[in-house]
Amino acid sequence: MRTVLFVDDEPSILNSIERMYLERDDIRCLFVSSGQEALDILDREEVWVVVSDYLMPNMRGIEFLSRVKARRPHTIRIMMTAYADLSIAIDAINKSEAFRFVTKPWNNKELMEVVDEALMRYHLIESLGTEDETVYLSLAQTVELKDPYTKGHCDRVAKYAVALAKDVGLDGEQLEVIKHGSWLHDCGKIGVPERVLNFPGRLNEDDMESVMQHPRWGAEVARQAKMSEGVINIILYHHEQYSGTGYPSGLKGDNIPIEARIVAIADVFDALYTDRPYRKAYSFERVLDILKEMTPTHFDPELVKRFIPLAKKEGENNE
Repeated sequence: MRTVLFVDDEPSILNSIERMYLERDDIRCLFVSSGQEALDILDREEVWVVVSDYLMPNMRGIEFLSRVKARRPHTIRIMMTAYADLSIAIDAINKSEAFRFVTKPWNNKELMEVVDEALMRYHLIESLGTEDETVYLSLAQTVELKDPYTKGHCDRVAKYAVALAKDVGLDGEQLEVIKHGSWLHDCGKIGVPERVLNFPGRLNEDDMESVMQHPRWGAEVARQAKMSEGVINIILYHHEQYSGTGYPSGLKGDNIPIEARIVAIADVFDALYTDRPYRKAYSFERVLDILKEMTPTHFDPELVKRFIPLAKKEGENNE
């Protein structure tokens, strides 16, 4: 059962949170008033997410979350405090690797969203650690549920990317990396609110920044799950651009790992060729024209040259 542990020395705070979760039968909530009580629970059972107050007697929140990190490194840690101080936030991130920092008084909907994201993050980390490719595909499909316009996207990207990888001479384990990385390239979108993913228009600056963080979030999850460097590269760098103007690291040219350069082409090809909340799918010929126009600023020109004939075969098969 998905278990969330709330830790706060103020009974009124715990009572408010308990009332907030009364109608949620998909989550098991536990409530304790001290860090030591919480650690005792963590020694006995699996807890997916811990939400802790900062200012508590005997053991402050940062010390407590740091101990949680040491005992249960995969448990997702959230700090909650009435003291919205930058130094506290930095401490929470540096010492306990807190996933989120929530200030009191909180917004019920926003707190639930943060906890739900943390639960999904825990599920991703635990599942990715299984090394079971059926689980990888299932996870990709779960992420796609956040954005109905991307249904089947990850599987199609894998098909296009593997075809291109074979064409350039990759084989064996490298093809497995391409396939798994393609399935999981957008797993970081679990940290992006659905209202942003499904917004039918141009995003504002804050929402765009949220979207642009998904490669880092996804790569962080993959690292915690001890996935291969190639898969992590795909997740982290699939939005880099050949000219160096992409994100999150601004890598340029061949400094972008080849597996990420391959998946980037497959990702954009499928995005252009399918409906999205802000536009209808382009025709096949227009998609090819756009790919050519975006090269070499976005893509490796040699890879695009090899991809075009493969894409044409795909277009012929769909006619």
